[in-house]
Amino acid sequence: MRQAPRETPRLKQSPWTPTTERGRQSRQRILAAAERVFGQKGYFPASITDITREAGVAQGTFYVYFKSKRDVFVEVLESLGHLIRVAAKTAAQRAGNRIEAEERAFTAFFTLVNEHPYLYCIARQAEFVDPDAFRAWYSKIVDKYAKRLAEAIDREEIRSTDAETLAYCLLGIADFLGMRWPYWTRKPMPPKAFKAMMSFIRYGMDPARDQSKASSA
Repeated sequence: MRQAPRETPRLKQSPWTPTTERGRQSRQRILAAAERVFGQKGYFPASITDITREAGVAQGTFYVYFKSKRDVFVEVLESLGHLIRVAAKTAAQRAGNRIEAEERAFTAFFTLVNEHPYLYCIARQAEFVDPDAFRAWYSKIVDKYAKRLAEAIDREEIRSTDAETLAYCLLGIADFLGMRWPYWTRKPMPPKAFKAMMSFIRYGMDPARDQSKASSA
C-alpha cells in the first residue's frame, strides 16, 4: 500500500510580478545578478548594493520587485529548482520507457549544472539562510518525480518498490555525482562515469530482478 504524499512546504512569493516586458526584463536581470553574487560571495557577505550594481539597476528598482535580500535569494533558489524540473521532464518525455527517461533526465541535469555553475553553492547555502525553502526545494523536485516513478511501477517498466524512497535515492545519485564533476571540476562528467552510473541505475531498477526472485522462491 502506497503512503499518502507528504505536504510540500510552500515557498514565499515576491510581492509583485511585473506586467510589462521592461519590468520582466528588469526583474530577470536582478535575479540573474543575484545568482552570480550569491554564488561568488555567499549569501551573508553579499549585499543588495552588490546585486543592484551587478544588475545595473538602482536600489529603488530592487525594492519594486523584492522585499529583502532573503526574498530574492529564495526566488533564485526556486527558479533554479524550476529549471531542474522542466529540464528533466522535457528530456524524459522523449523516452520510450522509464529507464531511458532516467538516462535522458540525468543528462539534462548535468548539462544544467554546467550552465549554472553556482547552482550547488546556492542550494547548499539555503539550508542556513531559509531551512523551509531548502526543504521545499527538494520536496518539489521529489513530489512529481515520485509520481512518475509510481506510474512506471504500475506499467511494470521498473521493479516494484516505494516510489518516494526511490526518488530520493536517484536524486542523491544526481546530487553527489553532479557535485563530483560539474561543480568541483567545472568540467562535464566523463562518459565512463556516466556509463557506470547508468549501469548501476539499470541494475537496481530492472523489473526482471523481481521476476527472477519470485520464480526462485
